[in-house]
Amino acid sequence: MQAIAFWLIYPLLWTLSKLPFKVLYFISDMVYILIYHMIGYRKKTVRYNLITAFPDKSSQELKQIEKKFYHHLCDLFIEMIKTLSITKEQLTTRMTYTNIDVIQDYEAKGKSGIVMLGHYASYEWSFAIQLHVKNTGHGIYKKIKNPYFDNLVKRIRGRWNTVLVANKYASRLMAKNIEEGIVSMYGFVADQSPRLAKSHYWTQFLGHELPFFTGVERISKELDMPIVYLKVRKTKRGHYEGTFIELAKNPKEIPDYKITDAFAKILDAQIREAPAYYLWTHKRFKLLGRKQESAGKDKTT
Repeated sequence: MQAIAFWLIYPLLWTLSKLPFKVLYFISDMVYILIYHMIGYRKKTVRYNLITAFPDKSSQELKQIEKKFYHHLCDLFIEMIKTLSITKEQLTTRMTYTNIDVIQDYEAKGKSGIVMLGHYASYEWSFAIQLHVKNTGHGIYKKIKNPYFDNLVKRIRGRWNTVLVANKYASRLMAKNIEEGIVSMYGFVADQSPRLAKSHYWTQFLGHELPFFTGVERISKELDMPIVYLKVRKTKRGHYEGTFIELAKNPKEIPDYKITDAFAKILDAQIREAPAYYLWTHKRFKLLGRKQESAGKDKTT
């Protein structure tokens, strides 16, 4: 069934990917009407998230953010499809970097590092970093259940010298590459909400104390890998600009959890600048108010 589903959908996706951007964004506008006004895709979740994150905003302000978010979400979906056949010239024009020299300097010094980012603006096109460096990059991701679509995503990223690595194998591969002298940058989209049993560290985010994964910080300390934050800004429809901000040049010298705190703080500030471009369909507040329960589980496990 998984193969049938893939081969039914893939030809349509490929055909769509060959269309000009103007046509694709017209389709995006039609999809917006469908999922927002007719289906109401995850509208309750989005509204709860926005009200919880911005209690001081008026209902009219929240409505404007909500509509703008759904427009952006549809554009993201269309841009993901376009990635199937996007050219190098198109990608470098639409995903630019203000200070790519930060990454190039690490590469020139033979130093591997970690790039952290959130589900903000175009996290999908962040792999365009590889068009400006020589070494193979690695994107850490959660494996897709359908193996056919999983292989497709790997193949797409492979076009631009990026290898996807399932999150459960990431630290092992990174340690192995360091031992073998392989230089690379490793990308982590690190703002997901952990399950209660794995909520060992909580910090301030969007006005509330929420749990964060600390695995990236732990790996950076164990392997002595510097961490940079990739701040992606949407400049106009279909165009994004990335800026690298160094979070930790020498992670072993930084007290525990301070890197995670810094990541949460900088992402929080970015979201507040332009809230419509964050991925509000995720249940980021699902563990709100359950810190004590988490602490109790830690004592019994």
